[in-house]
Amino acid sequence: MALTFMQMVQKAKENVPGLSATEAKKRLEENPNTLVIDVQDAADAGACGLIPASVNISLGMLPIRADLELPKELRDERLADRNRPIITTCGAGGQAALAAYLLKQMGFTNVAYIEGGTAAWKQAGYEVEH
Repeated sequence: MALTFMQMVQKAKENVPGLSATEAKKRLEENPNTLVIDVQDAADAGACGLIPASVNISLGMLPIRADLELPKELRDERLADRNRPIITTCGAGGQAALAAYLLKQMGFTNVAYIEGGTAAWKQAGYEVEH
């Protein structure tokens, strides 16, 4: 059976934890090693601002950048440690949930996404970079 985008997002949300913007901010303050990944395409990333210190790796490139079996030049070394805390985000949260689930399937042990994405972060009054 073919799935729609929203059905895929729902399945992802059933398998990975979502965080409120406040919970995500607290995790970042408690562990500065936490990697925040904005998974929007580069052209769209930052439309509502970027969370400070976040990195942009598009959803399409994320499994390539995280694959330890691909040549080193294709990987992102920040994704080498499968135990590193990771929080994914996007504009509104759907792609972020998919990204978190994808990373979990790739063996990451501490991954979550921001419910409502960067828009929720901004709405909570937290800083964004433009």
